[in-house]
Amino acid sequence: MSAVPELLRGWLNAGLGLVYPEVCQLCGAARATPAEGFVCDSCRTKVRFIERPFCERCGRPYQGDITGRFECPNCCDRELQFQQARSAVVAGDTMLDVIHRYKYTRALWFEPFLAELLIAAAKPELAKEQWDFVVPVPLYPAKQREREFNQAARLAKCLGAAVQIPVNKRLIRRVRPTYTQTVLSRAEREENVRNAFAMRRGQRLNGERIVVVDDVLTTGATTSACAKVLRAGGAGEVCVWTVARGI
Repeated sequence: MSAVPELLRGWLNAGLGLVYPEVCQLCGAARATPAEGFVCDSCRTKVRFIERPFCERCGRPYQGDITGRFECPNCCDRELQFQQARSAVVAGDTMLDVIHRYKYTRALWFEPFLAELLIAAAKPELAKEQWDFVVPVPLYPAKQREREFNQAARLAKCLGAAVQIPVNKRLIRRVRPTYTQTVLSRAEREENVRNAFAMRRGQRLNGERIVVVDDVLTTGATTSACAKVLRAGGAGEVCVWTVARGI
């Protein structure tokens, strides 16, 4: 790795240390550095990585003595367009607090923490197969101007660099605004994102295998809608990776 990026990263962390005290931004008590996303060891223990058993289609974790591959009832009666979805951690209170502040209050100092979780879970799995592009779930242009950044795109950039898969933000776009999914039922979520995405003009795939990235997966409606457009546009296979999984 070049010494220049490492040097720049050191300067950035030093600058953040001057602006923000090196204290955990969740508990406010323990020490946490910019490189750690200002999340201390104690708060990190509250984050639960997802391990088997989980649904092989949507990645929802389950408890019990399930030893074989299975799909959960939530997936069996739906036509999800991705082959499989995986998430790094459970969307518990700590994770939802971090992601909410990251997305809606521009708490970008949490990004190294979120990226670390995503990479730790996704990198060994993605390394098992050949993937052609990492594609972030796009925001509607007005929403992105309001928020000033797309959290999925930033996380996708971190993941793409870690797994050495190109990030392609030019394939799909969000063509109509949607309501926030958090207050909607499963059926309402699917209707909310129906026809919300489209291939960009002039873009066409030829069997490429795509990794769609977002911050949180709950019912899978948004990522499935993206996968549907990508497959119609010529993608050979689509999988999904998110930082957190709603239960």
